[in-house]
Parts: sequence; structure tokens; C-alpha cells
Amino acid sequence: MESKIESLLRPIVDELGVEIIKISLGGGGHNPLLKVVVDKAGGVDSGMLERISRGLALQLDVEDLIKSAFRLEVTTPGLDWPLTTNADFERYRGEWLKVMFADGSSQEGRNLGPVSDHSFMLLVEGSKRVKDQEQVIEMADVNKVVRAINWKEVSRTK
Repeated sequence: MESKIESLLRPIVDELGVEIIKISLGGGGHNPLLKVVVDKAGGVDSGMLERISRGLALQLDVEDLIKSAFRLEVTTPGLDWPLTTNADFERYRGEWLKVMFADGSSQEGRNLGPVSDHSFMLLVEGSKRVKDQEQVIEMADVNKVVRAINWKEVSRTK
């Protein structure tokens, strides 16, 4: 079902330059939830979400894919959405990330993008005595990677 929904959604998101992150239909019962997660580099504004939602709703009504009443939610991933693919690291290139390692430690830094299918580059800010360092992070060593806020940078802009 998700692949059929994606085929209806594809022309709408392509026109807006938006990527489909996830499509899920669940909740069962008489009023299932169709959740569509979309994003693009630089973010998606509420007007785009509205256009995607209206366009998909119209297409679903015409095609009558979901026979019962359903709820449609079109949203973007939050900061805590895990980055797992090269497309994720490319989309969020230049953004601040928090990497949580399998050993329980964590590291924050600027995403410099994918290096290979299984690694990405992180620029870790140094201090007055230590220079910034580029680190290749292997996904095999990672539990989770999420976007974060660099509070030092935020406080500098005031």
C-alpha cells in the first residue's frame, strides 16, 4: 500500500523539490493514520506541507486506495529523527549533529557529509588551545545520530 501511496505522492513532492523520508499507514481500526514524513535541505515550510497534504488527499480520494475513513498527517522529521543514510547526511550537510556511540559516549560537531556508504565526516570544534578536528565516523560504531543545536553558536549571534 505504501508503494502505491508513494506513486501518487511522487509528482507532488518532485514539483516542490522535497524528499519523501517515510510513509506509514497504521493504527488499524476504522480510522487508520497515514503518516507522511518529508524534508529537503533548508527545511520545508508550512505552505509546502499544506500543498503536499491537499494534493495527496485529492489523489487518494480519486484513486480510493484506502477504503475506510483515515487521518492524514504530513510532517517533517524533528531534531530527534535519526540520520541513517547517505541521503540524510547529504541533506543535513553543514548542520550540527549529536553522535551517540555504542560505548555510551557522545560527540557533537558539524556534519561535513558522507564519506562512504558506512561513514560520514564530523568537524569537531576545538578550543583556544586545540584546533578544530575532522573525524570520520563509522556507522558501525554508532547507536544514533540526530541533529542538535550548537548553543555556543546561538549565544554568539546575540
